Amino acid sequence: MKIHIYIASVAGIGFIKKGGGTVAAIAFCIVWYFLPASYFSSYWQVIFALLICGVGTWSSSNVDSIWGKDSSKVVIDEVAGMAITLLYAPHNIYALLAGLLFFRIFDIVKPLGIKRLEKLPKGWGVMADDIAAGLYSFTLMQLLVYFDYWK
Repeated sequence: MKIHIYIASVAGIGFIKKGGGTVAAIAFCIVWYFLPASYFSSYWQVIFALLICGVGTWSSSNVDSIWGKDSSKVVIDEVAGMAITLLYAPHNIYALLAGLLFFRIFDIVKPLGIKRLEKLPKGWGVMADDIAAGLYSFTLMQLLVYFDYWK
């Protein structure tokens, strides 16, 4: 069970009283920023995002019995959402900040059916709304890429 607590809370970030989700999202952004350049043009980032989603769902389901439904201690969902948001984004601080802003807005406001996904059982509901927020944010990011906003 300790491994699920560690994963779901992202090494304890979830135990921060206020803003744990934002801290987890920022922590992922810091890691993302310092990844090697070869990561950003490869399929590994998709595999990594899928792995986070799968392991996050598994761990979230396991801690559900001790922390309750969608506990604020579970922040792996924010990491998954950010990993999706930043898929194939330009590797610069502007894209990183835009992705963080887009994701947090979608995650907090929960428009376009995102809120309904929380009703899914156990870890599925915990992760699904953040995955959806990540997909909406990814779409906005890729629109900016398509229209060459970053140059």
